[in-house]
Amino acid sequence: MATVVIPFAGAEGKTRLHPSARIRRALSQAMFCDVLAACIVLGRTRVVTPDEEGADAARDAGAEAVADPGEGQGAAVQAGLEGVEPGAILVVNADVPCVVPRDLRSLLAATPAGCLGLVEALDGTTNALSLSAPDTFAPLYGPASSDRFRAHAESLGLEAVSVALPNLADDVDTMDDLTRLQLRVGPRTQACLMELEGSVA
Repeated sequence: MATVVIPFAGAEGKTRLHPSARIRRALSQAMFCDVLAACIVLGRTRVVTPDEEGADAARDAGAEAVADPGEGQGAAVQAGLEGVEPGAILVVNADVPCVVPRDLRSLLAATPAGCLGLVEALDGTTNALSLSAPDTFAPLYGPASSDRFRAHAESLGLEAVSVALPNLADDVDTMDDLTRLQLRVGPRTQACLMELEGSVA
């Protein structure tokens, strides 16, 4: 069984998604819940969030809610990794609503023992990590973070393995992203999009 950490900043982490705070919140929550549903199948899941609704959704799904220290995504992941034993560990972003459990199992299977696996987005940022121990993580998120994660692994004497998994590589930052992916996103995101379309019609 794996341990999965999901950092979820809530709607405030998706400022480019939509001008309306209400719509940003609804879509962010729906995408997060689709990611959460995929992750809890894998094993122990820890959601690091400052968002009360997100924390409630995590607990309702059987995951652990961890307080976000409020210092960015890297610090959130470090908080989620605290106390986790070495072994199969995944870090999965909350804005990859196409992900299904098979993708996460494939990431684990593609990461050799003692290596660091990563799935990068088209823009060079990092959407998911596969770790063998919490202390192999470093808070390196941001533009071109995949390159920094590879360099960090090499500095630890670890091999970094890039894993091509479209459902994890496709993240959502804008409504154009959602339009492009709408036939592949999970059921909660699809339902939210349909509800929004209905309210506009």
